[in-house]
Amino acid sequence: MELLDRKETYMGLASMQVIKRDKRQVAFDASKIQVAIEKAVTEVEGQVSSQRLVEIEALVAEILTTIQERFTRDINIYEIQSIVEQHLLQSNMPEVAHAYIDYRVKQDFARADATNINHRIQSLLDQDKTVVNENANKDSRVFNTKRDLTAGITAKAIGLQMLPPHVANAHQKGQIHYHDLDYHPYMPMSNCSLIDFKNMFENGFTIGNAEVEPPKSIQTATAQMAQIIANVASSQYGGTSANRIDEVLAPYAQLNLEKNRQLAQEWIDNPEKQEEFAVAKTKKDIYDAMQSLEYEINTLYTSQGQTPFTTLGFGLGTSWIEREIQKAILQVRIKGIGKEARTAIFPKLVFTLKDGVNLCPKDPNYDVKQLALECATKRMYPDVLMYGKIIDITGSFKVPMGCRSFLQGWKDEECHEVNDGRMNLGVVTINLPRIALETAHDQAAFWDLLAERLDIVADAMVYRVQRVKEATPEMAPILYQYGAFGKRLRPDQAVDELFKNKRATVSLGYIGLYEVATVFYGPDWEHNPKAKAFTLEIMKRLKAKADALGDQYGYHFSVYSTPSESLTDRFCRLDTELFGKVKDITDKEYYTNSFHYDIRKNPTPFEKIDFEKDYPQYCGGGFIHYCEYPNMRQNPKALEAVWDYAYDKIGYLGTNTPIDHCYECGFDGDFTPTEFGFKCPQCGNHNSETCDVVKRTCGYLGNPQKRPMVHGRHKEISTRVKHMSSSQVTQLRNQKAKEADDHRTL
Repeated sequence: MELLDRKETYMGLASMQVIKRDKRQVAFDASKIQVAIEKAVTEVEGQVSSQRLVEIEALVAEILTTIQERFTRDINIYEIQSIVEQHLLQSNMPEVAHAYIDYRVKQDFARADATNINHRIQSLLDQDKTVVNENANKDSRVFNTKRDLTAGITAKAIGLQMLPPHVANAHQKGQIHYHDLDYHPYMPMSNCSLIDFKNMFENGFTIGNAEVEPPKSIQTATAQMAQIIANVASSQYGGTSANRIDEVLAPYAQLNLEKNRQLAQEWIDNPEKQEEFAVAKTKKDIYDAMQSLEYEINTLYTSQGQTPFTTLGFGLGTSWIEREIQKAILQVRIKGIGKEARTAIFPKLVFTLKDGVNLCPKDPNYDVKQLALECATKRMYPDVLMYGKIIDITGSFKVPMGCRSFLQGWKDEECHEVNDGRMNLGVVTINLPRIALETAHDQAAFWDLLAERLDIVADAMVYRVQRVKEATPEMAPILYQYGAFGKRLRPDQAVDELFKNKRATVSLGYIGLYEVATVFYGPDWEHNPKAKAFTLEIMKRLKAKADALGDQYGYHFSVYSTPSESLTDRFCRLDTELFGKVKDITDKEYYTNSFHYDIRKNPTPFEKIDFEKDYPQYCGGGFIHYCEYPNMRQNPKALEAVWDYAYDKIGYLGTNTPIDHCYECGFDGDFTPTEFGFKCPQCGNHNSETCDVVKRTCGYLGNPQKRPMVHGRHKEISTRVKHMSSSQVTQLRNQKAKEADDHRTL
């Protein structure tokens, strides 16, 4: 605005500091006054006419003159607002004045309500969907989940008061999101982890009153694993992962084999038949153990009122026992759970592809890859890790914690690589679309505001670390004293022994690169080199901030592509309140996850992979790619073509394919989205008892009929477009079959 550019008129304002409600001091920005008044005019009149804009500019000039006359150095934010209100009331815009005042009052009430426990509990009693559906892994209908939600509301209200004031303020405004306020900082809990099962199995552990000895069979090992998972999940928040489970469990299946050989020698005379029996019995033991683990995980409930978010990583073992464990995991999942053979939501399965192990027909485990492909077409899992790219991006190979959080490569004081027993200390996510909307058409202002918000995020992450360090080993014995976190601490030791020197990670999350670039380059920017370079520069600056914090504080601050299960809704909803329905940004009612291609478009899987492959190098703390397919059950070779194409380009790929099933009419495929859920397109059935609806919530699967999700996530899922047509699937299948024939000929 030309008026505000008259520096000689408002020289006194240039050096003035504004004292915010959270006591921060920021430079006076006159443009914010005009923006606030324009929003109030839009609220009353629907738009700002050219004539009204002239009147607003004149009014702002009067307001600035008043401020300059009355203040010389610092000014409180409420004093600015009082002056604005006074001038609006004296102007010929009384309705605009009321709109401005109403907005300020609503904001004040919202801030107060966020820390008002009675108000928060009432929202739970009123079944506010932003509260009861915040986590799609929680069934808000059952008693223990209701109790956890009630405790969580209390913890959130207290937690907001514990946070540094400017961090709490930014969170409440939706500028950032301080994740998992229902657990932390009220309690000094840590986030997701890779459980050190090898350590716990070999050395024993304690749960409750029981001292548990090392297992003597694979059945006992998996039973202990389920108990460990439940206990760990109740002592932290976030996901628990079993890294390279086929290799971890193999020694215990070997004990089964030795016992079965002894049994065979007692009852069978023929040595060849003895070995045949022992091997067959061991294979059955392995299958039964993995089936039992699947059922136990899906029937467990943690103290937090949810199924433990569990991830199993496997695929690299090449011994026959390790291969059998891999095949059993996949066969159990393909078979399904219960008499209706429903798709299991947990554990999340992550299969590793590695050249020389299972990638090509010449590799020893290629048959296991074929089984993994069949499983993915029928149950969506497993997702796949590309061995070499994970090392390139994160510094070492390991399965993700939870759905997508990756540890970085780390070595102990003896230079041994350590992955198992490490953990994340929490996530703080920055609202990138908000920054773009606030600085539209001015990229220089965007970078300035990004730097300012990143400083707030940094303070929030540092506070997370400081708070977690206040825990004592006795608060979570399974984690700190009995081996889940690797090194076993004495009760008098500091838990920081397991966090410092970058052993633990803390995550700088982000959301909505698509929306950010849309603000500056329009909705179809994916093929615009300048737009993509702009988004990559954002990622570079996030990583530079995280790296600098890591060097300063000694913990691994990493950039994390936030799953945004409820955040895709929350940020968009809050921004809609501020900016209204902005085309291709807030009008969608959700924000696009991380660096993903606009889900409303239909690039081929190869185009999507090529577009997204440049981003993970800057967000090694967490990422995932996925592609949307039609029904692939008869076309696993087409899916294999995508896996193979992705192998040396990206690190982590998920499969989205319709696997919904109606038990009333027998329909298999994609259920039709409705306002509140999904229904069978053939008979209209939407009863959760007689239909099985499975969708990828974000990095993991969910059953929205049984455990509903927030509106924005439901809207996002309903909007997704397939990245491959049926004809493309057939073409890829035929191409892959020809490659296999050529290989056999050679």
